[in-house]
Amino acid sequence: MKQNKYDEAEFFDNYSKMARSVQGLDAAGEWHELQTLLPDLKDKRVLDLGCGFGWHCRYAREQQASSVIGVDLSENMLQRAREMTDDPQIQYKQLAIEDIDFAPGQFDVVISSLALHYIERLDTVYAKINDCLVEGGTFVLSSEHPIFTARAAQDWHYGPTGEILHWPVDDYHDEGKRVANFLNQDVVKYHRTLATHLNELIKAGFAIQKVAESKPSPEMIEQVPGMRDENRRPMFLMIAAVKV
Repeated sequence: MKQNKYDEAEFFDNYSKMARSVQGLDAAGEWHELQTLLPDLKDKRVLDLGCGFGWHCRYAREQQASSVIGVDLSENMLQRAREMTDDPQIQYKQLAIEDIDFAPGQFDVVISSLALHYIERLDTVYAKINDCLVEGGTFVLSSEHPIFTARAAQDWHYGPTGEILHWPVDDYHDEGKRVANFLNQDVVKYHRTLATHLNELIKAGFAIQKVAESKPSPEMIEQVPGMRDENRRPMFLMIAAVKV
């Protein structure tokens, strides 16, 4: 399923107002950890799948990547990315992640941030990513954590006065489609277990290098209201893998 909510005017307008949309990577609660999973990007050819506004594309060039291609299905996303980018070594392509068809060994590094939980068939996507990487190339991804995606509600359990009690987990092994509410609209996501995330990468020909489960930085805990509760459960899963 190739879902394109970001080209719906109201949804895109709400997304554009999010802190991470306005302030970029510094406002992304997981960035301080995801950044540590990235390899040295100097002189690397980089592909960003689900590039959105192009924050990771521009970061890669700041780290002296030789070239970057950002892929996104949304015309709105790519228009904003192009407006924010003044670099001939960054190209943006309107394309569904499922439809990528790059040449074998075209890239040294592939990044995908918070896009893969919208993809129904990870196995085919991972196979395509493996094929377009050089041997020894790195794939770094972030996705919504299985603890977060297990229930479609994706919300805390609250007490009688609205206080947060705990994060409920149910139907964990029932993988598949979830219709979640995001930015006040129904959005289709796909839940898969932690084991499935890792095993699909291994089956596609990757060796797992490092796994991280998001937690806010001490600075964000102090500066952003409600961020302290993000330590009570991981919202994002991050994986670094190498093509073998």
